[in-house]
Amino acid sequence: MAELMASAATSVMGSVIGKLTAMLGEKYQFAGGVEKGIRFLKDELSTMDAVLQKLADKDDDQMDPMDKDWRNKVRELSFDIEDCVDRFMLNHSHGGSKANVVRKAVRKVKMLWKDQGIAEEIQELKILVTEQSERAKRYRALGSSPPHYLAASPQPVCLDPRATALFQEARDPVGIDGPREEIIQLLQVEENQHKVVSIYGTAGQGKTTLAMEVYRKITQAFDCRAFVSVSQTLDLKKLLRDILSQIVSTSEFDQSERWETEQLVRKMRDYLIDKRYFILIDDIWHVSDWDLVEAALPRNDNGSRIITTTRSKTVAETCAGIDAQMYKAKPLGDDESRRLFFKRLFHSTEHCPQDLMAVSSDILRKCGGLPLAIISIAGLLANRSKTKEVWVNALKYISAAVDKDSHIDKMKRIFLLSYFDLPLHLKSCMLYLSVFLEDYVIDCRQLILLWVAEGLIPGQGRENMEQLGRSYLNELINRSLVQPTKVGLDGATVKQCRVHDVILEFIVSKAVEDNFVTIWNRNGLSENYSSNKIRRLSIQHGISMQAEEMVKIKEHAAHIRSINIFDPNSVLLIKDTSMFLSSQVLRVVNTEIRQLLLEDCYLGHAKSFGQIKYLRLKIRPCHWKLPKDIEKLQHLETLDVWNTRIKKLPASITQLQRLVLLIVGTKVKLPDGIGNLQALEELSMISLGFQTIKFIEGLGDLTNLKVLGISWEYPYAIGCHVEVEGHKEACISSLSKLVTTLRELHVLDSSDDTFSFMASCGSTPPPLRKLIFHGIVMPHQIISSLVNLTRLSIGLVSQEGINILASLPMLLSITVRVYEGNFGIRYTISSQGFQRLVKFTFYYHSDGALEFEPGAVPKLQRLKLYLEARGQFNYEQGGLVLGLQNLAGLKHVALRIDCEHATPDEVQDLEDDIRVAAGAHPNCPMVQLVGK
Repeated sequence: MAELMASAATSVMGSVIGKLTAMLGEKYQFAGGVEKGIRFLKDELSTMDAVLQKLADKDDDQMDPMDKDWRNKVRELSFDIEDCVDRFMLNHSHGGSKANVVRKAVRKVKMLWKDQGIAEEIQELKILVTEQSERAKRYRALGSSPPHYLAASPQPVCLDPRATALFQEARDPVGIDGPREEIIQLLQVEENQHKVVSIYGTAGQGKTTLAMEVYRKITQAFDCRAFVSVSQTLDLKKLLRDILSQIVSTSEFDQSERWETEQLVRKMRDYLIDKRYFILIDDIWHVSDWDLVEAALPRNDNGSRIITTTRSKTVAETCAGIDAQMYKAKPLGDDESRRLFFKRLFHSTEHCPQDLMAVSSDILRKCGGLPLAIISIAGLLANRSKTKEVWVNALKYISAAVDKDSHIDKMKRIFLLSYFDLPLHLKSCMLYLSVFLEDYVIDCRQLILLWVAEGLIPGQGRENMEQLGRSYLNELINRSLVQPTKVGLDGATVKQCRVHDVILEFIVSKAVEDNFVTIWNRNGLSENYSSNKIRRLSIQHGISMQAEEMVKIKEHAAHIRSINIFDPNSVLLIKDTSMFLSSQVLRVVNTEIRQLLLEDCYLGHAKSFGQIKYLRLKIRPCHWKLPKDIEKLQHLETLDVWNTRIKKLPASITQLQRLVLLIVGTKVKLPDGIGNLQALEELSMISLGFQTIKFIEGLGDLTNLKVLGISWEYPYAIGCHVEVEGHKEACISSLSKLVTTLRELHVLDSSDDTFSFMASCGSTPPPLRKLIFHGIVMPHQIISSLVNLTRLSIGLVSQEGINILASLPMLLSITVRVYEGNFGIRYTISSQGFQRLVKFTFYYHSDGALEFEPGAVPKLQRLKLYLEARGQFNYEQGGLVLGLQNLAGLKHVALRIDCEHATPDEVQDLEDDIRVAAGAHPNCPMVQLVGK
């Protein structure tokens, strides 16, 4: 696995060499011999880097044991040297000794070579040389290549629509028809009986895909539906809340955040006891996990259905119970394998060149009918020339890998090939995914920000680095190593992604072996901490907080570069941050915990976190206290304290010149002087009523601001009409200055005059692409000027308003709220309306209807209809939505009905109307009841 080992080291080499170069460029007044020592380090590491890149082309089986030993020591050395450089740079401003730091680094290099007994070329590293030409000659025998950090940046990679199509809600998944119908038959017998059907089979056989297709295909009326994943480590509280989020209203779900597990189980049973529910529970690992989940799902005679998936036949038998309703997942047949393979590479079999048909059959035989293996190999070939010579060579590598006698099974061998094929700049990014939990839905923007903070994205300029990070992610998706779970409406931007659990197992094993990450879970600390320093720490579910492990964490705290915390049991680590105070190389603190009851959490002194770039504190409910001297965090780029009880930010935060993203809670008071944060690009969600007028005026000075979220909530202490008016005037003035830079604006609870800031645009349309207004009806003349919008949420009062909205040329998603007082209005979407719209959400607050004329909204895929009537309910047959059959691209309809005065029969009639219309539609779109 040399390529995996060397990849992380090579990435670090590029980082530390760049820092050494920067130190030389700073023209420090170094003490005697220090500058020479720095140049020596830079030159020697550059040569080492070239050799490491050469080693990256060799498999472990091809490497000399001494090469492996050298590679591993160089990897750790590169971390140590970079830590020294970081401490040097941090301590320089506090009178730290430059000479001692660099001498230590030089000494470490000399000690490394003294302890080696490897090839002659490596032994020559003992000789201090300064001329690059001589050094290159010395390493030519090893075939060095140009250092990657000097290479040109790779061309931007766009998202391949063939890759995303495999993970979208396809109407015709490969090889699914027969198995799907078989499982549906198992579910439909004895209609009123409570029934559990379990799908089991080996990893990579497509169990989840099959279960989801059954889940989507069954359109009979259920009171509620939910789909959840369990994974290897069961978090019962999270799983139950995931179910609740799909079956109850938002207000009811918010209440569940305060409930303990036992209360969640009781509430779940009480809610479902008289319901006909349909729940899919994916990836159950243990019988004991099923016992806990089953206790929350009451058996009744309402015809409820449960589907489970598992790798274990024993677990499947336990889930199915005495009925023994099980289905064993089977490998794909030859025709189905070929169809899936070509669907990824060519869209269809017909587009495959004839000379590739025979070799493709040989490749597919090596995949054994496993869908995940087929997709992985197709992702590998998608980035190569589609010629017979290339495919034959690929077949040789595949055969050598999967036919080899090894404890590594076929799937892992195929993944090894995919990793081996990754360019160096992607390997570390892929290994970094090991810090996340199994089945964790990863926010893509957050992932890219973490990559940037960790130094895994080269280059300068924040925007360029984020674009490059997006390109890296696209390439991993195109190679089928990462699965997109939520794709933007433009079809070109992935919003959320995940890593298949089989691939994640492989990544974790390699990341731990490479000492790229140390994982702490129910099994304790991963093996690598005993022989290596902890560099990146991922604290996952089920940790025991044993004294021995706590001691190890404290021992290695000085070397920890990033901490990702997901486990609520890590209370001592969070509360006692003193154990990390010795770390001056910490770059990332990312916490994501709920239900953690702490009175106070003091982050500590900013001096101890001088290198930190990414700080995200997502812990509720918890009283965090940020350092008063936060201005010392001069490298901080992302500060996210949204889910905390922080009430006030330190005044010195306005001195953070590199801060790009600031996310706070709505009731947080920010200091005056916000205009000093000239690097700030995103600021949300701030309540203007909690801020001074001077602060609001300062918003207008944020010339690089692209995303702004504001609320008009006021604390009880203000409540002064004059003060409110002064705040609004200041807000309108600042927004008028920002109107030419803002790309996204989110406003809660404002008044109609907020829109007056757009008058400063004159005849030039504002560049806004996303505009979210709650509780506001926008004037028509302003709506018509927003021609660049792709997403809009707005209040509506008239048919004229909907006609103007329908004419916006770039609109992909719209949410419209019809407010009370507009009774009985039928809003009509004309045949030319919303030509690019993909998602349409419509809120009623009275009776009425929404009608689509033939040809209207031709690209619409998702339609959400929410009816919320607090007054008299008047329902007529055919109401709510008309012309559903005219929506040619429709795939999904979500329906929520919340009417206080409606009878159950009236509500059922409404539901039946939608289901009948959907059933008659050529696409047979899925109908989902939301929060009923």
